[in-house]
Amino acid sequence: MIDYLIVGSGIAGICFAETALQNGKSFLVVDDFSSSSSRIAGGLYNPVILKRFSQVWQAKEQLEYGLPFYAVIEARINAKFNFKIPIFRKFASIEEQNNWFHAADKPNLAPFLSSKIIHREYQSINSEFGFGEVLQTGYVDTAVLINSYVRFLQENDCFINETFDYSAIEFKENSVQYKEVEARHIVFAEGFGLHQNPFFNQLPLDGTKGELLIIKAPDLNLDVVLKSNIFILPIGNDLFKVGATYNWDDKTDSPTEDGKQELIGNLKEIIECEFEIIEHFAGVRPTVKDRRPLVGTHLAHRNLHVLNGLGTRGVMLGPALAKALFENIENGIPLDNQIDTKRFDKKGK
Repeated sequence: MIDYLIVGSGIAGICFAETALQNGKSFLVVDDFSSSSSRIAGGLYNPVILKRFSQVWQAKEQLEYGLPFYAVIEARINAKFNFKIPIFRKFASIEEQNNWFHAADKPNLAPFLSSKIIHREYQSINSEFGFGEVLQTGYVDTAVLINSYVRFLQENDCFINETFDYSAIEFKENSVQYKEVEARHIVFAEGFGLHQNPFFNQLPLDGTKGELLIIKAPDLNLDVVLKSNIFILPIGNDLFKVGATYNWDDKTDSPTEDGKQELIGNLKEIIECEFEIIEHFAGVRPTVKDRRPLVGTHLAHRNLHVLNGLGTRGVMLGPALAKALFENIENGIPLDNQIDTKRFDKKGK
């Protein structure tokens, strides 16, 4: 018998697998790679919501726990995927500068917002009003993380490449049988695939489609992440990741012409050089209407758990949420009410 059967190998599933591994627990991960918004995510970690100049929920705690957590994974899989890089918010007016100064004076935002306006000339970028620098930022190359970690799992016989069959679950007194595998617990970390899960599909997971581009722009000499109404992330060799769109109606992971044109239009408002589109991606982020994750245990089946709803900030949320769920299962430590799925049970949803 193993301790955990983990369904899904995106950010959530990998973070829980690593948490189990660090705590000496046995596990298997099941996935068929049919869809994962984690692989094509922007991967930025940014403690400030720049649209509203507000702090990301528990940003300080997430960064303090998550960054060392990722360093352990990098050493384990011998792959570099976490890159610290400043995020510059491009100002469009004096008013935006003033809003920045006002935000930087707030005690909870002061550690994350530089109080100096940066006037740096970037080729092909009109920056009349300068930039504000967000501190303690970077990005996780999610494709490198996931591909390398899955390879590590495969090499250690901890990975099953198949579509999970919910009907194959049999409940025992203190365990769950899934085909030939007996496990103490099953953790579902399927992202938007939760809608196919008969045990948790009543939860209000609302997918938000996002599209991104990889462009080649030799004349764009940018060494920071530039944030305006979109982000531009340098990834080397004159390549840049550009994103993202937000579509609440389309639940497919197919790139669209509308999404591409929206990104191109926004990009042309920021840069003034030629660029070539190399790749165009799309994925459905697992988002929740109250902007909080879905973490918890099934009311009737105490061996079934969910780790989902990480949304646009999965690389920040993943490590801390995996730890919270693990400690809840193993040690009975209560989950924060804001993430516990019980918040919907109480509302009768």
